[in-house]
Amino acid sequence: MMSMGDHGHELWFGAGLTPKASGADRLIRQAVAAEEMGLDLLGVQDHPYQPSFLDMWTLLPALAARTSRIRLFPDVVNLPLRPPAVLARAAASLDVISGGRLELGLGAGFFWDGIAAMGGPRHTPGAAVEALAEAIAVLRALWTPGDPVVLDGEHYALDGARPGPFPPHPIGVWVGAYKRRMLELTGRLADGWVPSLGYAAPAELAGLTKIVDAAAEEAGRDPGDVRRVYNIAGRFSSIGTAAFLDGPPAQWAEQLAGLTLSHGFSVFVLSADDEHTMRTFAAEVAPAVREAVGRERATPAAGPEPAVTLGKIGPLDEASRPRLPKRDLAALTPAQRANGRRLVQIHDHLRRELAQIRDALEQVAAGQGEAAALRSLINELTMRQNYWTLGSFCASYCRILTAHHGIEDAHMFPALTAAEGSLAPVVARLEREHEIVAEILTGLDAALVIMIEDPSHLGAVRDQVDLLSDVLLSHLAYEEEELVEPLSRLDLEI
Repeated sequence: MMSMGDHGHELWFGAGLTPKASGADRLIRQAVAAEEMGLDLLGVQDHPYQPSFLDMWTLLPALAARTSRIRLFPDVVNLPLRPPAVLARAAASLDVISGGRLELGLGAGFFWDGIAAMGGPRHTPGAAVEALAEAIAVLRALWTPGDPVVLDGEHYALDGARPGPFPPHPIGVWVGAYKRRMLELTGRLADGWVPSLGYAAPAELAGLTKIVDAAAEEAGRDPGDVRRVYNIAGRFSSIGTAAFLDGPPAQWAEQLAGLTLSHGFSVFVLSADDEHTMRTFAAEVAPAVREAVGRERATPAAGPEPAVTLGKIGPLDEASRPRLPKRDLAALTPAQRANGRRLVQIHDHLRRELAQIRDALEQVAAGQGEAAALRSLINELTMRQNYWTLGSFCASYCRILTAHHGIEDAHMFPALTAAEGSLAPVVARLEREHEIVAEILTGLDAALVIMIEDPSHLGAVRDQVDLLSDVLLSHLAYEEEELVEPLSRLDLEI
């Protein structure tokens, strides 16, 4: 079934910076100001053939050094002039240096005369799409711990390249796409889709979204796995007009919230060179969009039970979980048992984070803390950053599921099922439970957004925390019950 509408992602608002070499000091000031204003993202264009621009990969580390929280986003990388194997190392290095703050925008190339002038290839449209698909496989292979990688592509190849360095958080690969083949590639392989207002007007987004969603579903993916990122520009004025983003902040908020609820867009990057426009966007538009979307998300749908019953029925019902015959861990060597213990250590970290959430909630209830601080804490936790792999493995192991280029054996779950086929139903169940935990975290965030505006909604937040506790602790215990022994016996490292 075609998926349209809101996908429940956390809303991010960003500033798009034009990296003019003549304004280097201004770019630093803008980046610092954007973080101070509470924006979530800094987008930087990448046009290596443009002599009046600073090099994007030189500028981003400088912005990272002057900020501490805001995410960094190449918007988008010019792939023909950035070899993907080197790009993988550069992106992972910046993610390490910045403390896990990079998302990677990726483009197939556009201004071919400029690319060719710099010694790059002049691809046909079909070749550009093929090259981008191969590049995504290269990126994910080199971000995934494992053996040296061999990939034999038409445009990019690896002949024994060793993976690493490894990003401390799951770097999203967000693809700039407008034409059908690129949109279909995005749905099949990417973590995000990045259209820009100048090339895809709001009225066109529904048709483009359908192509992305259909390709995702055909590939066996949830369309919600593809985050929607919109590069925007506009004008603030006191009098509203019929035009998109041309009017007062309330009109902007209504229009952007509509894109979230109708087409699933959750990241908005505003191109603005003046601080006043950026400040209005951060102070008036972003909070209003969050409030409007949070209000809609919190409205219970007619018919099904509310979200707080998820852990009591359906997918996490313990009686329906596949369980395998158990073997004695005592029969294994100490070195083998150490692998299983590493899984438990990862889980113990997540259990401690759950305790942090409960402690912070009680401080809010006692009037000694603020809902906004609790939300910030949750968004910085490992379980939020890696929500789709809660309970077991580092992010890079799960990313590889979407790359269909012969490197699946580097992924931990396929390695488990390949080594012991009887684990397949357990692994499938665990992956589904990861999605359930992700949904609960999204619901908790939505409840917190409402409570920030109205403290009387503390009870709804407490219900979501209780649900998270019930589901997460049950899930972790089940995963340990089924995987500690095979991880140890099969000598598969985490």
